[in-house]
Amino acid sequence: MFKRTAVVTGGAGFLGSHLCDRLLKEGLKVTCIDNLLTGNVGNISHLFGREDFQFLKHDVTNYIYVPDRIDYILHFASPASPIDYLKFPIQTLKVGSLGTHKVLGLAKEKKARFLLASTSEVYGDPSIHPQNEDYWGNVNPIGPRGVYDEAKRFAEAITMAYNRYHGVDTRIVRIFNTFGPRMRLDDGRALTAFVGQALRGEDISVFGDGSQTRSFCYVSDLVDGIYKLLMSNEIYPVNIGNHEEITIKKFAEEVIELTGSKSKLSFHELPEDDPKVRQPDISKAKRVLGWEPKVSRSEGLKITVDFFKKVIPTLKNV
Repeated sequence: MFKRTAVVTGGAGFLGSHLCDRLLKEGLKVTCIDNLLTGNVGNISHLFGREDFQFLKHDVTNYIYVPDRIDYILHFASPASPIDYLKFPIQTLKVGSLGTHKVLGLAKEKKARFLLASTSEVYGDPSIHPQNEDYWGNVNPIGPRGVYDEAKRFAEAITMAYNRYHGVDTRIVRIFNTFGPRMRLDDGRALTAFVGQALRGEDISVFGDGSQTRSFCYVSDLVDGIYKLLMSNEIYPVNIGNHEEITIKKFAEEVIELTGSKSKLSFHELPEDDPKVRQPDISKAKRVLGWEPKVSRSEGLKITVDFFKKVIPTLKNV
């Protein structure tokens, strides 16, 4: 009996590595493809030596050769944090366009089901709240964040084009803010910055007045939602995230309390086009997938802080 097989691009990243774990747990054979621009072999090193797992160091903007049968392709290759896509703007645009094109071509060749990791950033700085899948967004295409926002919007468009024109079996997940072990402390996200600063006893940098909101989903919940979407019949975008909204200021205060830090809040100018609100409408995920988050923010944050407490002493520059 053949094992079902999956390819995960960006599989050495934070989310990709957790997806590799879940797919293996579900009994699939997994091929992880990553060029390690922002990924880390350490995220998948515990999988080396398994017969049902292989790692290919490769840039998916180039031709992809996988000789084996493929049942599922999950396309997660892309810088995803502000510090990364601002540092690598051209690479971000290329992986969203050329990379998605190449991976969709592989899905077409192998007759594999394709799942695109899109993002809540396709909604930009939203004019409706919370954000549902029917909202087309409010994005500045020439602003600094446009390299990521528009790359993902193009990726969604070409995914649907391959579905309609070539008959490729596709899925699209719009991922909202996610956290958990294996995140990088230097990735520029609010959560990692706050936790790192709190654990080092530094002032916590809050941009703007801290009234902007985010909704944080623990990684195991997100991966569960993605897997359910992969196995569903839904071809149109689905929001996956935690609907519990919190202001950035309140969140920073939660981190200080949880870590027992003596850190104070330090306020700085809000970056250009930074979204003022972010909260997913997950009614479609509940209805279509029977999914909703189970891990509370406080529970997930405790696990994440414990992870970083172990990691920080081993880092030279965080």
